[in-house]
Amino acid sequence: MKLSRLNRLVHRWGSILIALPALCVLLTGIVLQLKKQSSWIQPITQRGIEQSPTLSFAEILDIAKSARQAEIQSWDDIDRLDVRPGKGIVKVRAKNRWEVQLDTATGDILQVAFRRSDLIESLHDGSFFHERVKLGIFLPTALVLVILWGTGVYLFFLPQLAKRKKRVTNSKPMQ
Repeated sequence: MKLSRLNRLVHRWGSILIALPALCVLLTGIVLQLKKQSSWIQPITQRGIEQSPTLSFAEILDIAKSARQAEIQSWDDIDRLDVRPGKGIVKVRAKNRWEVQLDTATGDILQVAFRRSDLIESLHDGSFFHERVKLGIFLPTALVLVILWGTGVYLFFLPQLAKRKKRVTNSKPMQ
């Protein structure tokens, strides 16, 4: 089988195999590109009054408990803390995807908002479905996508190479 025929075959069937997971990655990737511009995807980061944090962990937990939507009762309800000393805030991310932004100097709640970006990221990398799906489908999809890129570049330049070869052959003087 000729290389160009094999290349087309790999390109055609590879694209069919990865169509759905690649579409999921592409669409969620587009949405994630806009996460800093859309408060619907990710809450806009607020600014505190001072850059040096003065709140203790106990105070952060107590203040976060007062945000009803976050439904925080203990540290078990918190997914992570994102401390931004340069902005004077700490983001308390609850496991239910609500985010509470606190001023690290005053302890004021600056914002309580639902955070969709983590869900979209888990769809993007396949971990939303299961760790096996992430490694068994999304990782191979990425590898096949790299192969498709290579075969696509080859298929794009193949006609140019053939024309150049033909030109060189036709321009040689006959003896």
